[in-house]
Amino acid sequence: MNERAAPWVTGAVYGIVLAAGLYYAVAGLGAVSPLRTAGFGACVLALFAVEPLAARFDRGAGAAVGFLLARVALFAAAAALDGSGLSRALFVLVPFLAYLSLGRVAGLVAGGVCLAVLVAGFAVWVPGWYRDAVYVSDLLMFGMGVVLAVAMADVVTRERRAAARVGELSAAAERNRVARDIHDSLGHHLTAISIQLEKAAAFRPHDPDIADRAVADARKSARLALEDVRASVGALRSPVSLTTALADLLTDDDTPTVTLRIEGTERPTDQATVTTLFRAAQEALTNTRRHAAATRVTITITFTPHDLTLTIHDNGRGFASPTPVESLHPPAHPEGFGLLGLRERAALVGGVVHIDSAPGAGTTITLRVAS
Repeated sequence: MNERAAPWVTGAVYGIVLAAGLYYAVAGLGAVSPLRTAGFGACVLALFAVEPLAARFDRGAGAAVGFLLARVALFAAAAALDGSGLSRALFVLVPFLAYLSLGRVAGLVAGGVCLAVLVAGFAVWVPGWYRDAVYVSDLLMFGMGVVLAVAMADVVTRERRAAARVGELSAAAERNRVARDIHDSLGHHLTAISIQLEKAAAFRPHDPDIADRAVADARKSARLALEDVRASVGALRSPVSLTTALADLLTDDDTPTVTLRIEGTERPTDQATVTTLFRAAQEALTNTRRHAAATRVTITITFTPHDLTLTIHDNGRGFASPTPVESLHPPAHPEGFGLLGLRERAALVGGVVHIDSAPGAGTTITLRVAS
């Protein structure tokens, strides 16, 4: 674990200790030689220099222990040279740094060791210290400092974990977005290309004109697929109107015949909603071409003051509508993934999807998004 969160805390403590020690010497609050004051200042400046080195070269437990021992040695040197005795506060940082660099147990052990050393020092050099309010107060204040240092290190550690988790979730969301885009856009165009090429092969011996038109449509689908891939990878699609985007789905292909109906007056719509509705229509057309054997598809977009509704209806073979449970947990096959992706997209913009279908009665997909 690195210590990048520590420098601002350690730097603040070092600065306070340095200012207090220098003030003690300059103000003449006690008898301190200039040489000792210079040595004290050099130790604190060395501590400032250690922090960026630790942040840069802290790799593994061995380096963490080495940097921690280096700091403790400088803490001891500064405390020995500081006539005011205020530098002892530096030892509060020991459990804080140990927690961040070596973990929770190391931080707690370091805090306990610091308190034990302080009590042992009092017992050796100050007989009867426990009856002196000053020393008892020092011990209590140091103990509180250790507790606060450990608590702060725990908060920093939790924030790091939370930030890492947010990063993982963001990466997963982006992967899902790319997967949906590839499935809905590239899958749609590849289906169209496959159908057009099969049509060209079938009609070539009988009607070369229809075959040539099918090949031209296949080329157009390939070009659109390339544009969609570029837009999905870059996520920089230029804002377009919903009706303009849906109009791109109308092709010269006569199987099935696609009709676009606009009800109401289009108003400015955020790009996420436009993309969601466009991909929904695209996915519905792909499924119709693959599975429905439909001859007609009607895409209707309805603008009202309160919501925006996209309806895709085909006259294909239809299927048994999913139960509510199946609707929430579609089967793990390509069709299921398409419907799952559609529901995920709708949820991202606060939309609701409804699917109405029955064997022999065609399929109607409705996606409603509040304005």
